[in-house]
Amino acid sequence: MQVLQRQWDSTFSDHSYGFRPGRSAHQAVAQAQQYIAAGYGWVIDLDLEKFFDRVNHDKLMGQIAKRVEDKRLLKLIRAFLNAGVMENGLVSPSVEGTPQGGPLSPLLSNLVLDELDRELKRRGHRYVRYADDSNIYVRSERAGQRVMESITRFITQKLKLKVNETKSAVARPQERKFLGFSFTHGPEIKRTIASKALERFKRRIREVTLRAKGVSLETTIAELASYLRGWRSYFGFCETPYVLIQLTRWVRLRLRAAMWRQWKTPRRRRAALLELGVRPRLASNTAGSGLGPWYLARAKALSVGLSNAHFKSLGLPTLIDEC
Repeated sequence: MQVLQRQWDSTFSDHSYGFRPGRSAHQAVAQAQQYIAAGYGWVIDLDLEKFFDRVNHDKLMGQIAKRVEDKRLLKLIRAFLNAGVMENGLVSPSVEGTPQGGPLSPLLSNLVLDELDRELKRRGHRYVRYADDSNIYVRSERAGQRVMESITRFITQKLKLKVNETKSAVARPQERKFLGFSFTHGPEIKRTIASKALERFKRRIREVTLRAKGVSLETTIAELASYLRGWRSYFGFCETPYVLIQLTRWVRLRLRAAMWRQWKTPRRRRAALLELGVRPRLASNTAGSGLGPWYLARAKALSVGLSNAHFKSLGLPTLIDEC
């Protein structure tokens, strides 16, 4: 893979960003943003159905043979493709597709779809591709429908692949997601986090904070910290900081509510608040409240005792520096 990638990468399209050295999903999203800002306000969002499972071996080997003369290497790659998949201790033969997770599969996928890149360039389209996620940008819905029809035909007939019609669409970019991001409406097009990515984030945080019932706050924060840092390194690329601020505050509220549940009784709650430096009267009034954990997570006593600074001292990262 290392040898072939050095030889082949320079021949791939400038509009291809996935599984390539020096290229990233962020670059792909930024390129899509430039097209939209330039007035290409409709997107043909193509989703290839089970792409890694459907690659035609003979067609792929034909493309490799155009680039590789050594028959021993061709035989080795063919053996790699035909090796099969082990499930529950049983090996199933491979008659099509590239092994998911295999070191050579990403490079071979780019080789398969290089033919699509060349066709899109020949037609003069504005497009971005990251692995099997392809977005083509046009100026009108009518043009989008026409391109969708012709490109689907090309993918089916020439590449022997299948477009997933339920997941593919011609739409406004703001209505679609691309690599976890979407875009705002209005004269200034900004990157924002797609709704499904936000839902996944909240689902993960809920899972961790619901498990906090039987473990220490430090343990819960340690589990959250690695996820939050990784999430920020990717989605911090958005241009809607208020969303990151809201999510950071929401995570803290989840932790406060989790600790309130963990303390259980009014007596333990009062003692915990006092230990965290809350004034006795405020601690007593809050501990005796019959209101629910999510409501009391916003109470002054918990904001003082489990303050932002306290969470920071325990290693809880924020999603944006301004929080």
